[in-house]
Amino acid sequence: MTFAIAVHGTRGDVEPCAAVARELLRRGHQVRMAVPPNLLDFVAAAGLGTAAEYGVDSQKQLDADIFRDWWKLQNPMTVVRRSREYVTQGWAEMSETLTSLATDADLILTGTTYQEVAANVAEAQRIPLAALHYFPCRVNSEMLPVRLPTPVLHTGWSLVEWVHWKVMRKAEDDQRRVLGLPQAKVRAIRRIVEGGALEIQAYDKVFYPGLTEEWHGTRPLVGSLSLQLPTAADDELAAWIAAGTPPIYFGFGSMPVDSPADAIAMITSVCADLGERALISTGVWDVDDVAANDRVKLVGPVNHSTVFPACRAVVHHGGAGTVAASVRSGVPTVVLWVGADQPVWASRINRLKVGVAQRFSRTSKRSLTKALRTALTPEYQKRAREAAARMTPPEQSAAATADLLEAAARRGRVASTA
Repeated sequence: MTFAIAVHGTRGDVEPCAAVARELLRRGHQVRMAVPPNLLDFVAAAGLGTAAEYGVDSQKQLDADIFRDWWKLQNPMTVVRRSREYVTQGWAEMSETLTSLATDADLILTGTTYQEVAANVAEAQRIPLAALHYFPCRVNSEMLPVRLPTPVLHTGWSLVEWVHWKVMRKAEDDQRRVLGLPQAKVRAIRRIVEGGALEIQAYDKVFYPGLTEEWHGTRPLVGSLSLQLPTAADDELAAWIAAGTPPIYFGFGSMPVDSPADAIAMITSVCADLGERALISTGVWDVDDVAANDRVKLVGPVNHSTVFPACRAVVHHGGAGTVAASVRSGVPTVVLWVGADQPVWASRINRLKVGVAQRFSRTSKRSLTKALRTALTPEYQKRAREAAARMTPPEQSAAATADLLEAAARRGRVASTA
């Protein structure tokens, strides 16, 4: 079969789809991929060939003020206008790319963001749609700190979905007109759900144990998906870790911060006070002028599956994939969240008591020291090991996802010939 996989976002959004693509290729299927231009090399390095450009550079989106400072905007109309500009960047180009990519495909797979683009192309070409969700983004009671009456819950969730649709409706209307589709009369998410899209939950039930029952099994939880790619620095890094006490890992992926030098200085000072070594994965930070010492090592990307278990604790931004990798490692987690869905995962870490979470912008030397001291207590270490034993291995998650996609594609073939 032929699968068109189009996903926008950071590496954390693209890697799960890439892991699925690799499993589909292993099974003998054809895969056509489209990802943001800044992640084309990542996909190629993963052995998935040349992908098409899909939308705008996602790192530049993250660097935009609205991503980091949206809560500072006081005028509601300014929020709406800037949100519309931000959310709909590259919409028409993504639609055009995916329309070409999906020609004669058996199924379209997308990620959590920009599902509407993929849904409209799937509708126009009359092929099944599937999406990987990296957190529970459909109506549910599990994400809320308190239980609400069902009517109140559904009304509130519908309102959020309606506002989201209003923000990006013009871009969607333009897309549907180009595709020859009628103008939509109801919100996009409702159309996606009622249209029978396969919504695969790419996270573990450890975090949301009641969702399968609440959703009556209609949205399967397969576990987190990861390529677990080795890096060129693996051997050097393993030697450094083995040469001393297990370090504390710090890494923030694609998340920008105002001053990487200040962040590294704070980390260095905290670890010195605690008598710990620090391993800092610098990600997108510019650290050319930052000096380390013999107890602090600065590195580029690391293989989470091998590095995390060798550390005392893992400190990161709280992306879905990194949260899964850190909990799977069996060591305590400290989440310093920045934005997007990270507060959702921060709350899960706090609720499971396998670590501590707080906002990055409000983190100080004192609060980080307190968080690490808490996370490194025997109670938190014990709970972290227990949670790790209940996590789904990534290869099992990839196999389950591929099974679901194959079944959906087969159903689509039968429906098209009926």
